[in-house]
Amino acid sequence: MTTTAQPATTHPGRTSTGAGAAATRLAVRQVRRTALVVLTLTVGMSTLVATTYASTVGDGLDTASLAALARNPAVRTLFGEPVALDTAGGFTAWRTGTVLAVLLSVWGLLATTRITRGEEEAGRWDLLLAGRLTPAGVLGRHLAVLAGTLAGTGIALAAALTAAGTPARGAALHATGLALVGAYAVAAAALAAQVFPTRAGATGGALALLGVALLARMVGDGVAPLGWLRWLPPYGPLALTRPYQDDRWAPLAVVAVTTVALAGGALALAGRRDVRDGLLSAPAGRPPRLRLLGSVGAFAVRRLLRPLAGWSAGIGAYFLLIGLLADSMTAFLAENPRFADLAAQAGFTGLGTVRGYAATLFALLAVPVGAFAAVRLAAFAAAETDGRLTLLQAGLSGRTRLLAAEAVTTAVGVAVLVTVAAVATWLGAVTVGADLPLAAALAGTWNVVPLVLLGLGAAVLALGLDTRAVAALGMLPTAGGFLLKVVADSLTAPGWVSRLSPYTHLAAVPEVAPNGPAAAVMLALAGAALVAGAWGYRRRDLRP
Repeated sequence: MTTTAQPATTHPGRTSTGAGAAATRLAVRQVRRTALVVLTLTVGMSTLVATTYASTVGDGLDTASLAALARNPAVRTLFGEPVALDTAGGFTAWRTGTVLAVLLSVWGLLATTRITRGEEEAGRWDLLLAGRLTPAGVLGRHLAVLAGTLAGTGIALAAALTAAGTPARGAALHATGLALVGAYAVAAAALAAQVFPTRAGATGGALALLGVALLARMVGDGVAPLGWLRWLPPYGPLALTRPYQDDRWAPLAVVAVTTVALAGGALALAGRRDVRDGLLSAPAGRPPRLRLLGSVGAFAVRRLLRPLAGWSAGIGAYFLLIGLLADSMTAFLAENPRFADLAAQAGFTGLGTVRGYAATLFALLAVPVGAFAAVRLAAFAAAETDGRLTLLQAGLSGRTRLLAAEAVTTAVGVAVLVTVAAVATWLGAVTVGADLPLAAALAGTWNVVPLVLLGLGAAVLALGLDTRAVAALGMLPTAGGFLLKVVADSLTAPGWVSRLSPYTHLAAVPEVAPNGPAAAVMLALAGAALVAGAWGYRRRDLRP
């Protein structure tokens, strides 16, 4: 007796739902660790400032001082319009608002391009897209996870600020604005991922958009006739909400509508392009570009040139503005020493003189330049994971030579960026007649190179251990060190806690002479990390 196998009954809806749920779980797994870090930083920084407001500010801010602060164009340009500084909530929003907005938007942007276009380029979306899920469906689920993550961060922030004693309405407005800024960056990155042919191009295009938006906010705050620029999303409308004073919700509608439009455009375009390609693909008939392909070192330079140009433009524009504001800022703080004290507690010391002002902001240069170095090594790790370096790694060059070429060209890029920052600051200072010679500006920016190289060494060390930790460990000495110093100073922590931060040992150049021993220690640690990372990279298995 024989039996005939019955065909399995299919349930299209159930199959599609199961595949969609799996895609959602995948997106959650890919962002949960970094999302937890961002949430902790966002809630922790805001709560710290709000709870220490009484001891930090006290009764030192009178009406005349607040009016002078609000009128000063340099203060408004760098930190935004001061609103409700006589309250813990207003002071918290002013002191941390721009920093957290940039943090959330950059995280949202990088996470979006990484888990969408990056996974697609690596071929890990092939099975998802070969089933019942459409490209728009997969993209939509990933965007929903990111939007939910940002919404959760906003809810946690609003609850924390309310628990810290600030008015609930202002806390909700401030937190909603920050979450919307992050969501705008996610939507912009998703749209860029459909337009540009590569993940790197999408990331660069979206970062350029955010950079222009931040500069527009700064110019709009500092130059009254150009105040209309503050309506450009996402950063400008955030300042226009004026939390804890006027509590305006209308400006957030601009950000929300733009975000929905960008996300809708990304979903509409997702199915109109080929997989692993963008709407702006390179012409098929163009002649081959063979420049800088003759050696491993030349190829590393070729991969560096475009990102370096973008980073140079952004850093140059910002530090040109810093130079233009030198006289205005130092004159204001000289007349209002109470605000100089508050700036010192936030990690901005010595702002009362042009050289002290330049030294303080030059120290902050380590953060973006350190990010540049970490991102370059992370891109190198991604190229290994995606298989784009397989032929080179299998050739006669060897892994060590590949890594050495990448590290050396990144170090050259660091040198270019700090020089660009020095020249831009000097040009701005010369324009307004501030006393900042070019030699002093160069000494100030090059003073942070040992710290940045320490971050580069940390990134190489991570590359030798686990490619997934390259960016995070590479940013630890620069961004992590600065946050540690600010928190330690704000909480008046024991001296040994502050001394753990490299910034504690960074001299205020050009106001004072460089700290030679500290620079030598940083360079020695960087060298040790580079050697250990190269050894680990040579011995570990390559990631598929």
